[in-house]
Amino acid sequence: MNSRLYTALSASLLVLPGQVLAGGLMLYEIGTDNTGLANAGSAARAQGPSTIASNPAGMSYLAGTQISAGAQILFGDLTFNRDSATTTSGSGSGNVLDPIPGGSFFISRQLDERWSVGFGSYGDFGLAENYDDDWSGRYFVQSASIAGLSLVPSVAYRFNEQWSVGVGLKAMYGMLESEAAIDQSPLGLTDRADGQYKFKDGTWGYGANVGVIYAPQAGTRIGLAYTSQVSLDFEDRLDVKANSPLVSRLDGFKTKLDLNVPQTATLSVYQQLDLQWALLASVNWQDWSQFGDIGLEVDTSAAGSRSTSIDAHYDDTYQLALGAQYQMNPDLLWNFGVAYDTSAVSDGNRTLTVPMGTAWRFATGFTYSLDQATDLNFSWVAVWMGDMPVDQQKPLSGERVSGEFSNAWIQALTGNMTWRF
Repeated sequence: MNSRLYTALSASLLVLPGQVLAGGLMLYEIGTDNTGLANAGSAARAQGPSTIASNPAGMSYLAGTQISAGAQILFGDLTFNRDSATTTSGSGSGNVLDPIPGGSFFISRQLDERWSVGFGSYGDFGLAENYDDDWSGRYFVQSASIAGLSLVPSVAYRFNEQWSVGVGLKAMYGMLESEAAIDQSPLGLTDRADGQYKFKDGTWGYGANVGVIYAPQAGTRIGLAYTSQVSLDFEDRLDVKANSPLVSRLDGFKTKLDLNVPQTATLSVYQQLDLQWALLASVNWQDWSQFGDIGLEVDTSAAGSRSTSIDAHYDDTYQLALGAQYQMNPDLLWNFGVAYDTSAVSDGNRTLTVPMGTAWRFATGFTYSLDQATDLNFSWVAVWMGDMPVDQQKPLSGERVSGEFSNAWIQALTGNMTWRF
């Protein structure tokens, strides 16, 4: 008898208290007004303390003390439709994306005409998914999530009217959780109910944000920002529930997954045309090719067992974003933007655990000045990923799940307030 067992632990999962697919799992939307611009001009705008996340040099343009707090809700439709090549039994996936809340907090303080300091707390990495327990791909994944919460104390220095630099030290707390069913039917059991495994861990990783802004003339800013790689090393023991000794022996199996949150670089331009209009643009790069292994795969057969890691086969991603701001009246500013993200994974390497691909984002938002010291912003973005085919197969058993995520989309609604003192 050809016995088989498959356990997939993926660390490149889907959300968190922050955003959506950015070609990978880096989040552009983190509960700020940047949401309404689709990331256009993010490294050059310097219009509030959330610049700590996009370019800490922007604090040099913020007077006095400024505080910004934001919240958002993420929702959408990620539904997998299997095709005739699928060999496992079970139901459809259902919508794997549950509504997800998120938020952020930033504070900046101008010390003098040259120095500024600040602090940011936000989630800028991750995603989460929840499949139906009895769906046909349950042996690959039932639920999976990874979240990265960043704490970033920052400082900026302004050399003169043209040049500013900034740096932030990032401490990211990563949380990973994965769950999948285990197929016990090939093991010759009378009771062929599925087994179950869970993996859960949290860990800290560290990195930095650095940036520079050059203003060649009044109303023109060019920003370049870089975020370093953050390594998250997850290590815990499998929690396995099964009635087969061959399967239950994996309970307590020590498992380690090392992830590299990608380094990124963003070049942005902010150009004020007149008292009402400003144009913004950004080009972003993310180093997904260094992400590492996507998970752990354990197979057993009559001849024995085998444990291997799964290479993510990721490629670097790029984003082009264009946007504009229109000052409708002294109290109301309209933001809007559009962006295109390349995919970190080809159709042949896409997994059920990480259903990501190319993405178009369409965004808009409004900032209303309640008074000279208080702004209120509401923003919205729609991310359309279209059809994303997936074809996964186990190497020993040959169990296969094939089909596509059809007309996949995600939206985020964001609200935040900024106070100036």
